[in-house]
Amino acid sequence: MQNKNMIQRAVAILLPVLIAGCVSSRIEQSREGVTGIAGGEGMVILGRASYNDHQTEESFTDCISDILVKGATPIRLIPDQEFKDNLFPWFEPRTAPTSAGELSRLFAQPGVQDRIDEANVRYLTWIDGDTVTVDKGGSMSCTISTFGGGCFGMSYWEQDASYEASIWDLDNLTTAGQISADANGTSYLAGLIVPIPILARPGNAACKGLAKQLRAFVVGE
Repeated sequence: MQNKNMIQRAVAILLPVLIAGCVSSRIEQSREGVTGIAGGEGMVILGRASYNDHQTEESFTDCISDILVKGATPIRLIPDQEFKDNLFPWFEPRTAPTSAGELSRLFAQPGVQDRIDEANVRYLTWIDGDTVTVDKGGSMSCTISTFGGGCFGMSYWEQDASYEASIWDLDNLTTAGQISADANGTSYLAGLIVPIPILARPGNAACKGLAKQLRAFVVGE
């Protein structure tokens, strides 16, 4: 009977938490030109974008890439290191662009257009952003005794994931448009004898939303 009461109490506590532990997301797009991609043409994804410790060690750009190379309309992606090697020395640490706004300076360099054409790279997507913790609280205590032990209490952390993709059409070296992805979610760690994590993963939601919109943007849907 005691175990049954404990289970019922755990369900009563976890149910509202499971409902609250969700993610809200928003995707916005700005198009500046007509897009489309032919067979054999590819895209390279560059930029500074990563998850924080609460999400995963896999980078945000890798998450985007994993989605784009699969599905009904896979996109040929050129590895970022291969692209940088082909454009040596313009991606050396002292000269490499650090933002999407600096790409125009790169494209103005003599010989860059020829090397891009040789690699058959149609689009360059620069992704910038981060997932950050904006609020956290709660408390949890764990005890061990001769009669057993356990953790009781609850802690939470709220995260915002904000990323922007700037897409460049390398046929004419102009900006084709931008896509932004914003997601917010609250994760919980509930102590019911053993700690039970309920993760919102807003970074993952932003990745999926941005990848879906980026695919549609590039293929011209």
